[in-house]
Order: sequence, then structure tokens, then C-alpha cells
Amino acid sequence: MSSPFPGMDPYLEGAEWQSFHADLCSQIGRQLAPLLQPKYIPRTIRYSVTDTFEGVGISKSFHPDVGVYEAGQAGSVREVAVAAPPPPIELATVIPVQVPHVRVEIFDVKGQELITAIEVLSAANKRGKGYEEYLEKRGQLLNSTAHLIEIDLLRGGKRVPMQQPLPSVPYFVFLSRAERRPVVQVWPVQLSMQLPTIPIPLLPGDPDVELNLQKAFETVYDDFNYHLSVNYNRPPEISLREEEAIWVDEWLRAVKSRT
Repeated sequence: MSSPFPGMDPYLEGAEWQSFHADLCSQIGRQLAPLLQPKYIPRTIRYSVTDTFEGVGISKSFHPDVGVYEAGQAGSVREVAVAAPPPPIELATVIPVQVPHVRVEIFDVKGQELITAIEVLSAANKRGKGYEEYLEKRGQLLNSTAHLIEIDLLRGGKRVPMQQPLPSVPYFVFLSRAERRPVVQVWPVQLSMQLPTIPIPLLPGDPDVELNLQKAFETVYDDFNYHLSVNYNRPPEISLREEEAIWVDEWLRAVKSRT
């Protein structure tokens, strides 16, 4: 059973994303492999990202349980009553953890040179220390001869830095061709839109190949039966903006995925 949404499914942005992310990267590699041969090969590269899960363990200010009292006329002895210290409170601290991550890289068979990197962003890439690490790695790629594709299918977290403001849409695909930097091609994606088919640039003189991102998404959703773990009668784990929530409710009822 396919996802009820025309493109990205916002119900996959929470606990399911880590699994879906890894499967989507693998499917992108499978889709591209026959289009790239015999000169290029895609590889799924596994590494770790630091995630700090910022925002947890925030306490409210409190006042100790101490009372000070005054008795008698001015100039008389003051009596001070001090209560016992309160018990300690327990809060969660922020502990950096290493989160597994996958990206797709395309290499030249002859020279084993990195030609194009395809990043499907995770939540860890978009917050805290993981965001800083990602920007450092991104900067290295942007200063190299490799092309960079960034697929951002998460509404939360920080976007990649751009010189001009991005449109107010939930999802994006970015393509930075090495020869056109700092100009970047941007695909803004609404909830009501299919995911785009995007060009994958290669070495000079070789034509682009195409990545059908919608087909890759649908294949992963169908093959791994994500419909069995998603309850479309409830709000998604990652909250929607008011106008998005209204559209999602109307859409799910129209396609009979919500009662």
C-alpha cells in the first residue's frame, strides 16, 4: 500500500526517519547504478553525526524555602527562622551521542575520484553540534571540484545557509554544480507536490543522469510496508503549522486515509 500523500509524507519525519533515511539512500544508489555504468559507480557511505538533542532538560527558576521574620520595635533583636534545605531536583542534561548516518557518493571508476555527493539530511544534520559538523563538511565539498546535492525532507531544524531568503515551504532539494558556484539550483517542494526528478551532474563532457526522487520514495515506502506503522488518524509526530494541518486533514479525508 502506497503513501496517501502525493510527495513527501510528513508522518515519516519522526521516529521512522532514521530507518527511512537509510533505505532511501540505498534506493537512490540502486536507481542510479545502471544509469552511471560503466564510467561511474554509486556508493552508500556510512558515518556518524553528533546529536545533542537540544531543548531537553530546561528548568524553571525556583526560590529556596527560606523564611526571614522580624519581631519587636525598631532597634530590637531580630529573629531569623531558616528552614531545612529543599531536596535536590532532577533534570536531564544534554549529552552528545553519535547517530548513524548515510549518504550517497558517486565516484569515477578510472580515477576513484569523488564526482558528486548526495546528502539526504537527517535531524542531527540540522541542529546543535551535528549542524556545525555538517556545515564544516559541506564547506569542504563546496571548496572542492565535486558537485553537491542536498535533499531536505524535514520541516524542523536549520536550513542550509543561503545568501537570499528561501521560500516558505516545508521541503527543499539543492543542487550545487562545481562550475556554477556560488549559484545553487533550488527546488522548493510543497506538501501538495510530488518530489522532483533532478539532474545528477558528472564530469565535464558527460551528460547529466536523472534521479526520480518520487519513484525512490515510493519504492522504499511500499517495499518496507511503512503504512503498517503509521496511524493517519492521529496528528504526525512532528507538529504541522496550522495551514499545513488543515490541508493534511482535508487531503487524508479525501483519499480515505483518515476517518
